[in-house]
Amino acid sequence: MDGLVNVIVDGLKNSLSGEFIIFIISMIPILELRGSILIAPLLLHTSLVPTYIAAVLGNLLPIPFILLFIERIFEWMGKTKHLKKFPEWMKNKAMKHSEQIEKYGYLGLFLFVAIPLPGTGAWTGSLLAVMFGLKPKKSFLFIALGVMTAGLIMSLISFGALNNIVNLFR
Repeated sequence: MDGLVNVIVDGLKNSLSGEFIIFIISMIPILELRGSILIAPLLLHTSLVPTYIAAVLGNLLPIPFILLFIERIFEWMGKTKHLKKFPEWMKNKAMKHSEQIEKYGYLGLFLFVAIPLPGTGAWTGSLLAVMFGLKPKKSFLFIALGVMTAGLIMSLISFGALNNIVNLFR
């Protein structure tokens, strides 16, 4: 993952602003908002508020498409020779983290997205919302609140504690 971030940053830093790079990284599954905010002060030297806004907006952009179209996309992928195993793999991966959504519904969805742990985030939360048959509009609201909360947590880590530790070694 670290290599992917470096390739993206190195490839784009001379032609795009740091905030736009953060926006792009925030849209990428696995990296999402957590990855973009974590690298922002270290690799891109952006400030807190523009980083937060770019990361939240970038992370939210794909979510309506996932909520509305992922079932059709997975259905199509299941009919292709090379991609047919991917939808099942993704569903199984998502279900490993599904307990709190199954137990608490929309509140569980919010917590799943809001608490920045490996395997959680807006992409997986959206997939789980679809798999549990949660309403797309309401799911988007709770996912958006979760993304904003995760953004605050990651910003405090990246621009606070982590930044201070890195500055000790400069």
